[in-house]
Amino acid sequence: MDETHAEFVDQLNALLATPVDQQLPLYREFLAHTVEHFAQEERWMLATGFATDNCHASHHATILDTMHAVIPLFENDDPEIITRLAEALAEWFPQHAASMDAGLAQHLQQVGFDTTTETLADPSVIRPASMSGCGSVSCS
Repeated sequence: MDETHAEFVDQLNALLATPVDQQLPLYREFLAHTVEHFAQEERWMLATGFATDNCHASHHATILDTMHAVIPLFENDDPEIITRLAEALAEWFPQHAASMDAGLAQHLQQVGFDTTTETLADPSVIRPASMSGCGSVSCS
């Protein structure tokens, strides 16, 4: 998770450092990375007992909906939209990582989930779809 987060931050910083008229190709790469980043976490959540409609995954869906909406706005003459969203994501991400993702990481460790193989050491410790929270330490 830390490696994926570092890639997210690196791509976000590169996007912010890119001139507006050259951002779209980088933004498309960043969006694809974010789609996979969130899908990875959601696979882990489902494998470790989260309900499909948990609030962490819902949060991801809201962010992705917003990110997808940016491309047509950029193409329809709002050249600053990518920068504005990137700035907003730069503000949002540290809190998301420190709360929801940190809680998810703690949960994964507690249940013995191997993120490389995406397997549980003891599958009997998980009750399927029993968690509807966000995965943060304050939400179960």
